[in-house]
Amino acid sequence: MRARDHILAARENVRFAARALTAYKLRSALTVLGIVIGVTTVIAMVSIIVGFNNSVTHDFQSFGATFVQFQKTDPQFGPGNGDESERQRKNLTYEDAEALKRLCPSMLAVSPERYWFTGPSVASVPDVIYKGHEATPDTIGGMNQDYTVANNHFVGEGRFISDGDVRAHAEVIVIGSSIADTLFPRSDPIGKEVSISGHKFTVIGVMEKQGSSFFESTDQHTYIPITTFDAHFPWIKRDVGVNIATVPRQPEWVDRIIEEGTAVLRARRKVPFNKPNDFGLLTPDKLIGNFRAITGGITLAMIFISSIALLVGGVGVMNIMLVSVTERTREIGVRKAIGAVRRDIVMQFLTEAMTLSGMGGAIGVALGMLIALIVRKVSPLTTATPLWSIVVGLAVSISIGLFFGIYPAYKAARLDPIDALRYE
Repeated sequence: MRARDHILAARENVRFAARALTAYKLRSALTVLGIVIGVTTVIAMVSIIVGFNNSVTHDFQSFGATFVQFQKTDPQFGPGNGDESERQRKNLTYEDAEALKRLCPSMLAVSPERYWFTGPSVASVPDVIYKGHEATPDTIGGMNQDYTVANNHFVGEGRFISDGDVRAHAEVIVIGSSIADTLFPRSDPIGKEVSISGHKFTVIGVMEKQGSSFFESTDQHTYIPITTFDAHFPWIKRDVGVNIATVPRQPEWVDRIIEEGTAVLRARRKVPFNKPNDFGLLTPDKLIGNFRAITGGITLAMIFISSIALLVGGVGVMNIMLVSVTERTREIGVRKAIGAVRRDIVMQFLTEAMTLSGMGGAIGVALGMLIALIVRKVSPLTTATPLWSIVVGLAVSISIGLFFGIYPAYKAARLDPIDALRYE
């Protein structure tokens, strides 16, 4: 019977709250505006950042979970080429890659890679030309036979560069699917001769279509033997060096190839035992960790800004509840006169405050999800609204009503019933 009394009292409090809120619709709407803005911001930003993280994580993982790349500079996000000390490091060399292949038994594939891609201080990548038709690649790469295994990126038609092609400095080329579609829309590209900067290359393969990712589309890449690349574009070898992509013979040997590769490169580059590595190490997990650290900082800044709006909303709730206590002083006196105790009055006004802020939270959640949907429809960004963000948004908004409603509720409960009945 006691539990039933509590349920009936809760229903009555909710009914009182709904009646009070509907009696002053405009005032209630303006009161919860801060809460609506705060919750909307949180839900929309979390949806965008979570979707963004998922998309980028998928792109990183497309390299393969066991991908390990040795490179000149440490991996980073954003503009710039690292600090001055990193730029002063010696380039990694093709000979370094050969040493890794020879001295690291845990490595299944070792792929030395040179790239010519357009940059602020680099000339534009030249067009690939076939019988007067032109296609503009975003990158020309110099590779060996291990590229496909090391990068989890395979040929869709024809074959990739072989060890014989590398040894013979062969004038052969593998093109991305978009390049093939542009130059050979209705014919087989295999065996056709194309030219780049006046150099003739025979097409031996077309890479499988990968589609665009957050960072780039490899469908616009072209690949030639690294020895041929060095002969035609020697300044890349001189100024940039190579990146060396590797994968282990067994998935659980990632740490082993990192240890072996680091030891070989430190010895070749004569790094003292008490000095840090003078080369960078890139893995999908490291990239994902770095990226999530950045988006985590953005999330914290967003939460701080949203907290200000929620605080303003909470102050508004307290203010309107104090006004409500004043306006309903006679009602409080009547309730006390007919048997209501302090706890009943407190619960009545707390329920009203929590209902008010909860409505603001629900509206904010709906608006945040709507914004996320619009962003997903009109932009390339993917969004995802996790269930926990909805639960947290509603819980925080209701908690604000509880916290900021305590003082007005206890002020109402402490009113003397005789004085309250006399109030005009």
